[in-house]
Amino acid sequence: MTQLTALDAQFLSAESATTAAHVAGVAILDPSCAPSGAITRAGLAALLLERRHLSPALSLRVAGVPFGLDRPYWAPDPEFSIDNHLFEVELPAPGGEAELAETVAALHARHLDRDHPLWEMHLITGLADGRVAVYTKVHHAAIDGVSGAETLATLLDLSPEPRSVEPPSCPPPQAPHVFDMLAGAAVRAASHPAQAVLSLARAAGDLDAIPIVSALPGSRLIAKAARFVTRDARPRPDLPSLSAPRTPLNGPISAERRFAYGSVPLKDVKHVAKSFGLSVNDVVMAVCSSALRAWLDEHDALPDQPLIAAVPVAVRTASARDCAGNQISAMITPMPTHVAGARERLIATGETMRTAKRRFAMSPASWVNELCAMLPAPISALTPAVFKLASMAFPPINLIISNVPGPQFPLYLCGGRVLSYYPVSVLTDVSGGLNITCFSYDGALDFGIVSCPTRVDDEWRLMHHLHAAMDELTALTRDLAPV
Repeated sequence: MTQLTALDAQFLSAESATTAAHVAGVAILDPSCAPSGAITRAGLAALLLERRHLSPALSLRVAGVPFGLDRPYWAPDPEFSIDNHLFEVELPAPGGEAELAETVAALHARHLDRDHPLWEMHLITGLADGRVAVYTKVHHAAIDGVSGAETLATLLDLSPEPRSVEPPSCPPPQAPHVFDMLAGAAVRAASHPAQAVLSLARAAGDLDAIPIVSALPGSRLIAKAARFVTRDARPRPDLPSLSAPRTPLNGPISAERRFAYGSVPLKDVKHVAKSFGLSVNDVVMAVCSSALRAWLDEHDALPDQPLIAAVPVAVRTASARDCAGNQISAMITPMPTHVAGARERLIATGETMRTAKRRFAMSPASWVNELCAMLPAPISALTPAVFKLASMAFPPINLIISNVPGPQFPLYLCGGRVLSYYPVSVLTDVSGGLNITCFSYDGALDFGIVSCPTRVDDEWRLMHHLHAAMDELTALTRDLAPV
């Protein structure tokens, strides 16, 4: 009987009429090398039924505690049916990028059914050139970015010939009994004040690195005092201001979603990184900074201070690989969108990222979960209202940017070769109406842009700016080459 963590439960509580808290991806497939020359719903159904026991996220549903007195539990679905999870849709002609993006956006806007395991897969046919797409979404309460990639990997193979999979070796977990859930709720209600104080103590030493809180008077002094009390004498790099500027990206969002996608060669990203002594993730952040600067400038909305981005960081350990839920933290960093020159902006990105990484390395990896744990479970129902209020009064960040590493060799689904994999992530009132996520796969960096059209209604224009920014950085490396 496994209970959701405070962070997992927060992803459930964050959902509202305008927020669907699932993460997803779109795989573009070439079915020509499949044994039958096609990828069908029946083939996907057989594969899912054979392998769903390999990932907890595919097998467990949420079992709520009566009256919302405590965090929910993970439980098997006694009425599991593949028909609740696997669907098929055909694109309208001509089956191009625009039609696929519109279909994915519509699917992504829909909430998952909490009466069943929190995932869906959609086989999308009618693409040009005989290709097909598979859009898969899983609730963020069940997976993070890394475990999401690992969940997908359980369905993939290294060759067109599917591998054989051993059947489950142990019986499924038992559903929690109502009496046990209520007893646990009573114990946690009594102990919550003490647990909240402990969570606050663990997070207090880094109050000056948490958005919003860091801007409050005395936050740096409190953080230093907490580190003194806990005898944490490690020197921490000074952080720049983490106050998010006002931009069109921030504010309450609607229920509608837009999606755009595209790829850049990973070798170009690595070449830029090597030429300037940076990491691949530094270059990703620089590309995003340049694209956002260009987009904001076009809309006469470029602030004279850096945007503030949250960058999810995986902290999943080997012992937690088979557990549903999240093992993530977040690194908060400025983005030098206020710097005019491409070279200067790239160098500034490297400097700010180095500072953010050093500070993140000294912070508790669980600080996001500690903040969530301070709130009693019944209060979490107010999360959507708090998020909406924060988006209007003091947005903590401008957007989320995520870079998920993937395999650099081809993979196959039902015998079809995966050509690209474009991630599709979450929007909330508090994190803004734009999310940029990329996934490295088989020599490419695949970008997925999700937006709310009341905030960003020209998502393909932003995708254009991402390509232009990468071209600009690649040109810089040519300037470095000897004559």
